[in-house]
Amino acid sequence: MNTQDYVKLEEQYGAHNYHPLDVVIERAEGVWVYDVEGRKYLDCLSAYSAVNQGHVHPRILNAMLEQAKKVTLTSRAFRNDQLPMLYKELSEFSGYEMSLPMNSGAEAVETAIKLARKWAYRVKGVPRHQAEIIMVEGNFHGRTTTIISFSTEPLYKEDFGPFTPGFKIIPYGDAAALEAAITPNTAAISIEPIQGEAGVIIPPAGYLKQISEICKKNNILFIVDEIQTGLCRTGKAFAFQHEDIRPDIVIVGKALSGGFYPVSAVLADKPILGLFTPGEHGSTFGGNPLAAAIARAAIAVLREEKLAERAESLGTYFIEQLAEIPSPHVREVRGKGLLIGVELKPEAGGARRFCEALQKRGILAKETHDHVIRFAPPLVIDRETIDWALPHIREVLNMQ
Repeated sequence: MNTQDYVKLEEQYGAHNYHPLDVVIERAEGVWVYDVEGRKYLDCLSAYSAVNQGHVHPRILNAMLEQAKKVTLTSRAFRNDQLPMLYKELSEFSGYEMSLPMNSGAEAVETAIKLARKWAYRVKGVPRHQAEIIMVEGNFHGRTTTIISFSTEPLYKEDFGPFTPGFKIIPYGDAAALEAAITPNTAAISIEPIQGEAGVIIPPAGYLKQISEICKKNNILFIVDEIQTGLCRTGKAFAFQHEDIRPDIVIVGKALSGGFYPVSAVLADKPILGLFTPGEHGSTFGGNPLAAAIARAAIAVLREEKLAERAESLGTYFIEQLAEIPSPHVREVRGKGLLIGVELKPEAGGARRFCEALQKRGILAKETHDHVIRFAPPLVIDRETIDWALPHIREVLNMQ
């Protein structure tokens, strides 16, 4: 079967909830992927930053294979030998005292929402079922019913109401708007330190620090969604570390498994995460031994291969080189580490056609919010590969 055969099958039998590029990937290694015809491409999306450690990383693969031979699933009805070690190693990596493992990123976001509400009632003293959580415009935290309730993207909401109450929306990057929105019932504010799906939107310098100070002053929790930005993508273990702060709750996912398996987690200290009691929250697959073994290996690779440092140095280089490309179509190049957005002018005709042109030259990137091309290769990329890609990107950004 060739590419078009697979595309026709997917279009016939699959729900049309995505608009992928017409490339059918069969295998991958490191930063390279190969389609069913054997064509080779540089992966500049990393499965939305799930593959920070590179495709089929041998250490993570081996951990997965070895653990898969041992036990299928224990659920959380029994203990397993991998999860306690993941708890310990995740705490050592993150600096937080406790973690609660889930599967998808959206599940972890839902977990953080429940946790913030319980904290509001049991610790802050907010009247029961009156807690408010503040969100920001342009947010993306997933597509479950509760999460779309605080989205500002019409596509995610239009046909899916009624919505979950208890959320306020304020502008992103505006600390004064947070102060104005706080009431005695405010439990938390939740933000992405860089908005990935919104188009790699970076807030003003000092914004996260201001939010942290406002939260402390007003006794509300600061929740940071690091599902896409965390685990070394932006040049530090977590993007919030660029402003030398420590949020109350951190949400991680994607690269927590190196892309091999759905693994997410909520991180916090014991006074917050210790509020959950048996039966209040859980997941059959969350924290299962296979997930825990894979996550342990994924964390070890991040640390031992110094992927944060690689993202910092190579990201700075990549951003500088992209910014120097003379193109009539480019409005702005922005990013941090190896999370980079190239925003095109409205008259450029949309980012999709540029991504399709990049595909023909052996580079896989994806448009976000119509006018932004996102470049986020695996953190194991090297400078030689970036230098190979730059002339192709230059040609595409200058096409008619």
